[in-house]
Amino acid sequence: MATARATMASLKEWRGGRDATWKIVPSATGAAKAVEKGIPAPNGRLAGMAFRVPTPNVSVVDLTARLEKPAAYEQLRAATNAAAEGKPNGLLGRTEAEVVSTDMNGVAPMSVFAVKAGIYLNDRFAKLASWCDDGTGYSHKVLALVAHTSAH
Repeated sequence: MATARATMASLKEWRGGRDATWKIVPSATGAAKAVEKGIPAPNGRLAGMAFRVPTPNVSVVDLTARLEKPAAYEQLRAATNAAAEGKPNGLLGRTEAEVVSTDMNGVAPMSVFAVKAGIYLNDRFAKLASWCDDGTGYSHKVLALVAHTSAH
């Protein structure tokens, strides 16, 4: 898994502080570990790295998946649609539009699967792309948690 993430001031690496607004900076990411906390099935088989890029906000995840069972790309699309419509609501989204990073600024879901950005390599390998506006997505989830907590 590779992520292209917006540049931020909190980069702790020396390389990250070298005028990152004009450069692409390879960086570590905790995204793979975070995914495994939410979806334990990969169990140590997911690795990731990040590239900090000169974009103001939105990030993208490029996930290369080796499938356990053969599947057509339509089946993958159907699975992402079911996940986007399932519980918990608002966690995942999907779009059929041909979007770029600025189109995804301010979207509420934590991650939005971009159907037309994926690449179907064969019935065992696929590359999936998913966009996220970390600040907005996180804020919406905090507000949902506060609303849920106050209702109970």
